[in-house]
Amino acid sequence: MPGRPSAVTCCVAGGGPAGMMLGFLLARAGVRVMVLEKHADFLRDFRGDTIHPSTLELMHELGLLEEFLRVPHQEMPRLIAQFGDTSLAVADFTHLPTRCKFIAMMPQWDFLDFLARHGARYPGFHLEMRAEATALIEEAGRVIGVRGTAADGPFEVRADLVVAADGRSSVLRERAGLHVEDLGAPMDVLWFRLSRAPGDPAATMGRFDAGRIFVLLNRGPHWQCGYVIPKGSAEDVRRRGLDAFRASVAALMPFAADRVAEIRGWDDVKLLTVRVDRLRQWYRPGLLCIGDAAHAMSPVGGVGINLAIQDAVAAANRLWRPADHRGPALGAAPARVADAGDPVAAAPGAAPGDHDHAGSPRRPPHPAPARPPPGSLRVAGSDPGAAGGRRRPPRARGDARARGGPGLGARHRGRLGACRQSL
Repeated sequence: MPGRPSAVTCCVAGGGPAGMMLGFLLARAGVRVMVLEKHADFLRDFRGDTIHPSTLELMHELGLLEEFLRVPHQEMPRLIAQFGDTSLAVADFTHLPTRCKFIAMMPQWDFLDFLARHGARYPGFHLEMRAEATALIEEAGRVIGVRGTAADGPFEVRADLVVAADGRSSVLRERAGLHVEDLGAPMDVLWFRLSRAPGDPAATMGRFDAGRIFVLLNRGPHWQCGYVIPKGSAEDVRRRGLDAFRASVAALMPFAADRVAEIRGWDDVKLLTVRVDRLRQWYRPGLLCIGDAAHAMSPVGGVGINLAIQDAVAAANRLWRPADHRGPALGAAPARVADAGDPVAAAPGAAPGDHDHAGSPRRPPHPAPARPPPGSLRVAGSDPGAAGGRRRPPRARGDARARGGPGLGARHRGRLGACRQSL
């Protein structure tokens, strides 16, 4: 592709929430950053739609909230779940100390398009679609760039820092030889669409019956439906036949029972294999893993996209700093999280507990804190939010252009403490 830089300060592999937000924040701070996205667009049925109040607060502090909320979305101040014939509010966001006391249900492709448009305002931001990083370039034990394939053929990009944000099946994580710890998840999800009718409920909702969980996401002209099944049972569902599956959907979604014939065949039903895992060590010299590449999350609660954004904020806080007022010193030291209270390290370990109603999760032992090597970037300490106190959303303070930095607070969702970087 003409115009592709051959060298940047930071190369981000993956244009999901973690990669796009990090690319935007670093470009906002004046860093030359390239984001590589292997697909031609951001349209994916499996992408999460739940923008939590903490993420909306971040958008406010970046000065983007008003414009962001002009993107079509649905506001949910409470989460309602149906248990048999009883409807209950299972979460209430109206008391939160944030400007937006609701979850914004927004198709993730619209969120990513929004970040891409705003990233393009900065001269250092370069987003390349249909470009996949497939290998690491290493020199003297350090990652110094990536090799990949794009629409116009193979390419190489050199970078002070490579960030693997290429999802739960991360190619760069595998190339780096980083070990993934499987935390276990007792469920999978069957995804399909049904049309919406004028008399349908407006709200996104969940239904819980004996042994069954069903989720409905309002995506305007259609419902995105998630039918939760026991792990590995998709073939059993198929063997029972399509008519039995349609009947089960009609029982869980009675207002749309007349539309289940829209499920014409099993090709209309996609299997999402749920995975909950994490890296014990999510860096190598010159390489950092974030988002699902560092910790694949359960879809329960819609936390994945929001934790990915927290990763990007935490990384931007720690990876950028002025170097004698001459600019960013990115990638000058490897990243290492030494505090088990860090949200990226700790949250996936708690995720299997969210599945107690769907199976018997295997709870791993709490990981021992890693000892940071000399010259590492370390996150140390915690505050009351990590111990169950009042938690704060990720914060961006001040104006980056005026301060010469990313404009991000040193604390992140009340769990991140002080950080330091040694060169």
